[in-house]
Amino acid sequence: MTYKASDARYSEMKYRRSGKSGLLLPAISLGLWQNFGEVNVFNDFEKIILNAFDKGITYLDLANNYGPPPGSAEENFGRIFARYLKPYRDELLIASKAGYTMWDGPYGDWGSRKYMVASCDQSLKRMGLDYVDIFYSHRYDPETPIEETMSALDYIVRSGRALYAAISNYPPAQAYEAFRILKELGTPCIAHQIKYSMLVRDRGDSLFELHRECGVGCVSFSPLAQGLLSDKYLNGIPENSRASRNFILKENFVSDNIGKVGALNEIAKQRGQTLAQMAIAWQLYDDRVTTVLVGVSSTKQLDDNISALANTFFSAEELEAINKIITE
Repeated sequence: MTYKASDARYSEMKYRRSGKSGLLLPAISLGLWQNFGEVNVFNDFEKIILNAFDKGITYLDLANNYGPPPGSAEENFGRIFARYLKPYRDELLIASKAGYTMWDGPYGDWGSRKYMVASCDQSLKRMGLDYVDIFYSHRYDPETPIEETMSALDYIVRSGRALYAAISNYPPAQAYEAFRILKELGTPCIAHQIKYSMLVRDRGDSLFELHRECGVGCVSFSPLAQGLLSDKYLNGIPENSRASRNFILKENFVSDNIGKVGALNEIAKQRGQTLAQMAIAWQLYDDRVTTVLVGVSSTKQLDDNISALANTFFSAEELEAINKIITE
């Protein structure tokens, strides 16, 4: 198969500045967490990634442990990059992370300088890249001085392994320290990834003001609450769903929110959107969110998510009704 990127790839996508930096991120980005490992069909995610780029999604989000098994998502992306996307390297933002368990022994987890630098080198080798655009500390390490983890990010950038440093999943107090330290080191934090959706709002509510104050972009992941904010759960928990297998999406979380999902779906219908599209649009109406990371298993699902960009405006009445449902 030969590939030439669509000439219209930037015609519909919207881009937002990440904090006070010079970097623009697409409003919707592609996360390669769950459906891009060895257990999945390679041709499917090959089509997904190329379709994403053709639609203006320039930011592809990976981590060392994505798969499954860990490392396989980066390896598969590396194959796709070498085969199709290498001529477009300067149009892509490729991110990776380190912070969760990756290999056995004392140096394959958390936030030590040893682990962060070694992991970055391994990720570059798996993907066949000279550098990543953004490298994240994937989670706060309570046992390692935060100065050590941030100095590792600073070193990774200064050594040419990455262009920007970022963090993910940091609580507010530790995020503030990370932002402060990186700024003092001369490698400002470009973004903070947080879990955020209509149904999981506490992290955004506690961090948005800090992001603004420190000039850091917000990368939102899990916008559909692991699929709950879609039409899959409108009639209860389906067989072979994540909730039925107690995988990531817990059954009690579904039961606690299923009534809200039905009510939100009625508002989405009135807007001419699917529930998933409204959930993404609801985040993008808020300019405190720089980009929404979506995870998909098909090109159709990706196209449906991108269609949320057609209407990201909410009236005051819609916002009030949504907030009332969410906070009940």
